[in-house]
Amino acid sequence: MIRLDQVGKQHGARILFLDASMSVFRGEKIGLVGPNGAGKTTVFRMITGEEAPDVGQVIVERNITIGYFSQDVGEMSGRSVVAETMAGAGEVSDVAREMKQLETAMEDPARADELDRIVARFGDVQARFDELGGYALESRAREILAGLSFAPEAVDDDVGKLSGGWKMRVALARILLMRPDVLLLDEPTNHLDIESIVWLERFLKDFEGALVMTSHDRELLERVVTKIVEIDGGELTTYSGTYSFYEKQRTLAEAQHEAQFARQQAMLAKEQAFIDRFKARASHAAQVQSRVKKLEKIERVEPPRRRKVIAFDFPKPQRSGDDVAKLSAVTKRYGAKAVHDGLDMLVRRGERWCVMGVNGAGKSTLLKMVAAETRPDSGEVTLGASVKLGYFAQHTMELLDPSETVIQTLERAFPRASLGSLRTLCGAFGFSGDDIDKPCRVLSGGEKARLVLARMLFDPPNFLVLDEPTNHLDLGTKAMLLEALSDYDGTMLFVSHDRQFLTGVSNRVLELTPQGPRPYGGGYTEYVTLTGHEAPGVD
Repeated sequence: MIRLDQVGKQHGARILFLDASMSVFRGEKIGLVGPNGAGKTTVFRMITGEEAPDVGQVIVERNITIGYFSQDVGEMSGRSVVAETMAGAGEVSDVAREMKQLETAMEDPARADELDRIVARFGDVQARFDELGGYALESRAREILAGLSFAPEAVDDDVGKLSGGWKMRVALARILLMRPDVLLLDEPTNHLDIESIVWLERFLKDFEGALVMTSHDRELLERVVTKIVEIDGGELTTYSGTYSFYEKQRTLAEAQHEAQFARQQAMLAKEQAFIDRFKARASHAAQVQSRVKKLEKIERVEPPRRRKVIAFDFPKPQRSGDDVAKLSAVTKRYGAKAVHDGLDMLVRRGERWCVMGVNGAGKSTLLKMVAAETRPDSGEVTLGASVKLGYFAQHTMELLDPSETVIQTLERAFPRASLGSLRTLCGAFGFSGDDIDKPCRVLSGGEKARLVLARMLFDPPNFLVLDEPTNHLDLGTKAMLLEALSDYDGTMLFVSHDRQFLTGVSNRVLELTPQGPRPYGGGYTEYVTLTGHEAPGVD
């Protein structure tokens, strides 16, 4: 259906692709992976024709429909959420628009002489609308919006009232409603909660067309895709299999390449040593000349590209008292709605509570009350002896000084730390080379999150309260954070939509239900086993 054939692409002085090729066949589900800035979005833009390759060609089969979801959402206002969703559903929405125009034309007395032609055209358009499933369009739109966690009342409200994250969900719903031949999804889970991610995973598994997707959600990639295309050093390398199969194959290929390079380097060194030793002796002139020619003809193995994976040994936090946080008869209302009503909870040292619940259950509110970011209407929230609390939420990223650089932010926070240790910390959180001199005002959401987490974990508190800490983090940084927190010797209370993170970190679960809070003694894995679902509200 789609082929990139020996494509070359350059942005300014930066080379993205050199002689790169990949194919997308019918029904394939492909994960597009690679470091940030490698060119994943550029692949999508070349497929859709928004960008052209400098050399090579992008071949797209004629008459196929492509649905492309990107992070760049246009202006939305003036229509209901469901109407906005249906308006972007591709051909079926165009046909619906024409049907409406023809219905108006049939009722217009001024066009009575055209009636036969209009009626004939209406018959053709109506048949096409039916063929495309147009009469079920609104019910399908509402079903998709419900799957993406829209409340029934929100679906008929003005789309212009939504935040950027919710408008992103509307844009995703439009693409899914299209039912195109090829789905291109660029980070579709960035603004989704775990319930929506589980629903999207099922939708994509059942989707009959071809899929090309980038995602920072390892679990989603593992469960949905059957082929990985990796962008690395300007090349596109295809691996047939799941994401975990790709990781194993890549590790094996890297080890083989390293061994091959090492063997050749040893052979070249041996030959060069012979040449250097005997080049001045006339008796060995023929042998020396022969070996020089042999070296000139050898095709050199490229040095292996080593992936930068910087581990950082986070220090142990000071020990807290046994009782870390206690909530007693806590009530919190927003208007007429009681988000928490008489909530009791005790967090003990060493526990890692993940808080779960559907949208509006009060997960973030609970964390804010524990972190003293908001006060309960009644009841008490108290911290135990020697508790040093660190709080991470999306708004904390906006508290960075925009005029300071990455390294200056860390130097101000830790004036006694050595520059070397701070540079290593930067590297562990994905800031290498000149990145440490970037001012905070130009950082992306993901970069700000990494900087705030780096600052928090360099001298870690003994009680971490984290609200969606993995939002916008790439797979490599997530893996590093997961490893660091697996060895963390403190207490945690957190909300996350990342199933790998939930599995790797939690040892307690608090589910906020309409009937009240429900604690589970084990971690997320035990919660899934006991409840039979991966998230509240998901069957």
